[in-house]
Amino acid sequence: MKLISVIKKSLREQIRSFWILFLTISMAPFFIAVYFLILESYQPQYDILVLNNDKGYVGSMVPINHGQLLFETASFILRDSSDLPFNIELADSREMAIGKLKNRKADALVVIPVDFSEKLQNKDDHFDKDPIGVEFIGDLTQIEYMVSAVWANEAIDQYVAHMQQRTSQIKVIETSLGYSGSVSDFDLMVPGLLILALVMLMFSATIAIISEVENKTIIRLKLSKISTLEFLSGVSIVQVLVGLVAILLSLATAMLMGFKPVGSMGTFLLITLLTSISIIAFSLILAAFTKTVNEVLIVGNFPLFLFMFFTGAAFPLEGKALFHIAGYPISFQGLMSPTHAISALKKIMIMGMGIIDILPEIISIVILIFIYFGIGVYAFRIKHMKVE
Repeated sequence: MKLISVIKKSLREQIRSFWILFLTISMAPFFIAVYFLILESYQPQYDILVLNNDKGYVGSMVPINHGQLLFETASFILRDSSDLPFNIELADSREMAIGKLKNRKADALVVIPVDFSEKLQNKDDHFDKDPIGVEFIGDLTQIEYMVSAVWANEAIDQYVAHMQQRTSQIKVIETSLGYSGSVSDFDLMVPGLLILALVMLMFSATIAIISEVENKTIIRLKLSKISTLEFLSGVSIVQVLVGLVAILLSLATAMLMGFKPVGSMGTFLLITLLTSISIIAFSLILAAFTKTVNEVLIVGNFPLFLFMFFTGAAFPLEGKALFHIAGYPISFQGLMSPTHAISALKKIMIMGMGIIDILPEIISIVILIFIYFGIGVYAFRIKHMKVE
């Protein structure tokens, strides 16, 4: 009966704290919308310059310049395939092209040698003894150069193989893991941003608890002989409901932006429930070391910052494993429950895995819940629930 009374009281207090409730629920949907707009405005584009030094082949009645044909073939492929983020253009001179590379106006320069056509026409030549020397120029520290060089190298290899009437000795068969072959950069961000909705409970839950201390209403609770566990459980139940509303609103926002989740909804809700409890449990520790709402807003920024930016919630981040338990990596970030929750949601919503595949994450979150709650309840009882 006392537990129900605490739940009703906590629910009324939560509704009265409108702005705290509003910020807790709306923060993750706001981040989802912002990330979607950022990623939509930044579509990768790789600019490749081609310097054609090929003199052509005049051994037949019609002169042939395979360097020019290679450029035209690649241009046609790119025009016909709008999903390829490459742009190629001819360079007038080596100096001009290198100048563009230095000024980041191009990502790679491909230099076609003077004997390109001649070697292609002389089919009796042995390429293993005298291969065609195509030069690639660019900043080797830039990912844009590496992507451009890989695509250009493949395009040249395919053209040469076609002209020499030979086939590649290796056929690559690519198989995506789960649904990973059809996800976008935005899709990869969503699991972390969904957990961000639950991380925001850190402020909401701590303020809901510490406001009882600041307003002296904790005295009446202590005189009513209510136990620390009953009081904290009542507040926690309301905060779990807030977390559920926040993450479902965030998921709805992501789906409006084009996110298509896969996997079991029941497993998703299980991870939501466990993560909410773990965040609320950690909030008890924060509440034990603060006395006013102002202190929560100041002191709470540090753990909130850690949970947001060092677990992969705000942006992708993976820490180096310190050790492994039954093959499951344990890192510094693993001491924070959102790390495991994000990993679980990626497996469920991106790769379409089941609950068996995320058992290590579930076990890790449950262990952290017991650790957080044990420390939090003990510290809160000592600090705020002693009857003097």
